[in-house]
Amino acid sequence: MKKIYTHENRFIVWNAKNILENAGIACVVQNEYASSGIGDLSPFETWPELWVLDDAEAGHAAAIVQDAFSSHGHRAWRCPKCHEINGPAFEICWQCGE
Repeated sequence: MKKIYTHENRFIVWNAKNILENAGIACVVQNEYASSGIGDLSPFETWPELWVLDDAEAGHAAAIVQDAFSSHGHRAWRCPKCHEINGPAFEICWQCGE
């Protein structure tokens, strides 16, 4: 097992887990409830962690997670129908629904 991702927000870690499982990569979340140890442990040590079960898939899994959470390559786009500029989060035009 290899740790490939950690974040203070467990919902983001679970989102990464769902992304990897949809790609066919087996993984588990560790430290999900470790935040109760803050005070005895450093807060960073209590963040939820995403671990890939097969070490051979760790590099590929880390790349998938990094790509999913990066904004690299995501740009605003212009609707071909109404010519409205839409942010990268939109898959359909917010103005006309195209």
